[in-house]
Amino acid sequence: MKRLSTLILLSVFFMSTASAADPKLSYQLSFDNAPQHYVDVKMDVNNWNGKDLVVKLPVWAPGSYLVREFARNVEQFQAFSNGQPLAVKKISKNTWKISANKAANISISYKVYAFELTVRTSFIDAAHGYLNGTSIFMYVDGKKELPSTIKITPYKTWKEISTGLEKVNGDKWTLSSPNYDILADSPIEIGNQEIISFEAAGVPHEVALYGGGNYDKERLKTDMKRICEEAFKVFDTHPCQHYTFIVHCMPSGGGGLEHLNSTTVQASKFSFTNETSYKGFLSLIAHEYFHLWNVKRLRPEALGPFDYDNENYTTMLWFSEGFTAYYDNLLTRRAGFYTPEAYLDVISADINKVTNQPGNYVLPVAEASYDAWIKLYRPSENSANSSISYYDKGSLLALMLDMEILKNSKGAKDLDALMKYLYNEYYLGKNRGFTDGEFKAAVEKIAGKNMDDFWAKYVNGTQGIPYNDYFAAVGLKLVDQNGSSKEVFFGANTKVDNGKIMVTSVVKGSAAYEAGINVNDEIIAFDNYRVDDLAKWVGYKKVGDKVTVLVSREGALQAIPVTFKANTNVRYRFEAIKSVTADQAKAYNYWMKFNDQSGS
Repeated sequence: MKRLSTLILLSVFFMSTASAADPKLSYQLSFDNAPQHYVDVKMDVNNWNGKDLVVKLPVWAPGSYLVREFARNVEQFQAFSNGQPLAVKKISKNTWKISANKAANISISYKVYAFELTVRTSFIDAAHGYLNGTSIFMYVDGKKELPSTIKITPYKTWKEISTGLEKVNGDKWTLSSPNYDILADSPIEIGNQEIISFEAAGVPHEVALYGGGNYDKERLKTDMKRICEEAFKVFDTHPCQHYTFIVHCMPSGGGGLEHLNSTTVQASKFSFTNETSYKGFLSLIAHEYFHLWNVKRLRPEALGPFDYDNENYTTMLWFSEGFTAYYDNLLTRRAGFYTPEAYLDVISADINKVTNQPGNYVLPVAEASYDAWIKLYRPSENSANSSISYYDKGSLLALMLDMEILKNSKGAKDLDALMKYLYNEYYLGKNRGFTDGEFKAAVEKIAGKNMDDFWAKYVNGTQGIPYNDYFAAVGLKLVDQNGSSKEVFFGANTKVDNGKIMVTSVVKGSAAYEAGINVNDEIIAFDNYRVDDLAKWVGYKKVGDKVTVLVSREGALQAIPVTFKANTNVRYRFEAIKSVTADQAKAYNYWMKFNDQSGS
């Protein structure tokens, strides 16, 4: 097992270091107004040598590709030197200019309102504080390399703190960061969270659980350790000295956000005893943990060093997020939480989801990656018709490349070989991100073939994937359980609102779409008979039947003729092909890791 030095860990995002002549930076956080959702921030810049001091707050959080305008929650920004106020002018939405007047020591104070408990924002109340650095800490413009100390005065009832940042002289309330990138990338949980610990791959791990729930602490320790060690096996090296999981147990919800040596995830607090939900939680843990290699270190060149003022564009999120989405269930399988049959059901469900989404044939996944900033996080009622998730489609492309590598190597290697090669070549070897061309070249090297056709059709194009051409490598095929079904399909998704059947979305190419049924239409009647249960009334019809649908559109009644069409959605399941060869059996066993005790 190889272990990286702290120096390498701390220089992931930049090459320069602070010198003795640089300003000294420190922050103080206090929470007297925690019940009102405020944190008071004091930022001291000492040894300043300049006319003006410009400070900024990011507009987005790395890993979550949406401009969120964190500065909107900043209040009462002031600056002082030796107790005397300095002139301040806001020069952009997230930038403040302070007239230093040759002052060497400048103190800045401001409040941040934090009342949005997601993995990418900050939240404070009397129970706890959860801080994401990008929404709390400002930085000196042009000086992101400055190290800093962070002194925290907790709210009166808070006793614990959990973060990936280093303690100063063992004082848990005084933290240090070698630069702004790491400060911004190290969330902090403060309160009375329950803390459990385990060691995986020789690295200490802490799990901070806020919110309570029906989890079993010992089971969590055992199962999370298994997940972490399976992820480690892919790369055979661990870049962290310690790792922190922050788990918010919520009434409902899920999701996570990766960080350099920590992650924050959300889970439904009473879902831990439901086996399906629990496996979903473990897959989420696997996803965010795998990111500490893929994205946080192994990354496209656009994803670090970061421009915190603007969108950071890349066409490669289908790799960064999509491959990670593929590995989350794969690692859960390798750790033994899915049987091979159950894992194949998970894969087939993913294939069905993408295949049945009209937007899969409209928006290339490379373009979906580039447009993450304006599409994925801002879905509309037409998104399923016009776009595809780079998570979902990227996961399937990872699967196809896994099959390609298994086939061409006759079951001697798999996608792990590509991930390890990229990590060693670009993160460890060159300490930089890779270009799109370098990534494709690496795929071709490991797969042993030219991949122009794959890129043209499935990465930069929207052709349907011939799945069985790939799954033959492991002796499997997909069979459509719908087959020649004559099931009728209307194509309008609805909700009942105060007794009214309201259209929420319309599937492209469906009977409702072709007839011109609109979102926000109220469906009232079929052929002058009131509709009380849409599914029941659609079930009365056959393919080719014609009906007049009475709708209310903006208060006006309209009669719309509709001709019912067949349901063309697929419902794939895996089956073994006849006469599996020795190479196919070897590839299947290697894929499922049957020769690895953890994959039994």
